[in-house]
Amino acid sequence: MLEALGVYSVYHRWLKETIKHGELPKHIGVITDGNRRWAKARDKEGWEGHWAGARTLENFLDWCIELGVSAVTIYSFSTENFNRDEKELEELFKVFSDNLEKLLTAPRIHEKAVRVKAIGRVETLPEHIQELISKVEEATADYSSFYLNIAIAYGGRAEIIDATRLIANKVKEGLIDPSSINEDVIEAHLYTSHLPNPDPDVIIRTSGEARLSNFMVWQSAYSELFLIDVYWPSFRKIDLMRAIRGYQMRQRRFGK
Repeated sequence: MLEALGVYSVYHRWLKETIKHGELPKHIGVITDGNRRWAKARDKEGWEGHWAGARTLENFLDWCIELGVSAVTIYSFSTENFNRDEKELEELFKVFSDNLEKLLTAPRIHEKAVRVKAIGRVETLPEHIQELISKVEEATADYSSFYLNIAIAYGGRAEIIDATRLIANKVKEGLIDPSSINEDVIEAHLYTSHLPNPDPDVIIRTSGEARLSNFMVWQSAYSELFLIDVYWPSFRKIDLMRAIRGYQMRQRRFGK
């Protein structure tokens, strides 16, 4: 057992040192899948998995900052998730409230100048969640060293619909010429328009499932996908570093 731990430690150090010498992804998107299955495998209530997943998210943020990634988008709650059991929704909203309150005063947020922004149809969330989101966004609005985007009440198709509506209104008002609409115009009206690098270089999905689940439909066109066969609460720093190492070994051609 000690020998195995020693090998793990050596591999961990090697990975960390190796990725320092390669190109780091600027933006990582994460589909945090498997909270309920993690809980079920441990004879716990499904919502207990969400609390465990929230703790993993805190660690994940620290790891990304430490490794030099500059933006993370976390898929925390989809537009479809509103259809879940009432008790689970109640617990999920408690998780969101607790973690948003932590973000308001968390030393890592202010010391590392992390800008926090919720992306999605935030207006559909309970009012107290909306208020907390506003407070966190306001408290971090001037930061730009790191970007933490929380995709909540989010759907990739809904994002494109919302962007299309904004553009259509501007066309109606004479602010945009329809003939000038291109990718840049659309991207300027997406939820991620505030980001220096809105398109994730890497998208990680946990639990071994192989689908995007309506996550960043526009932005993921050329993202490198990494499917990690562990439930989100069990995700480790070494899993993140393996994904980054895998990214560095791929040749990105962008269709060329």
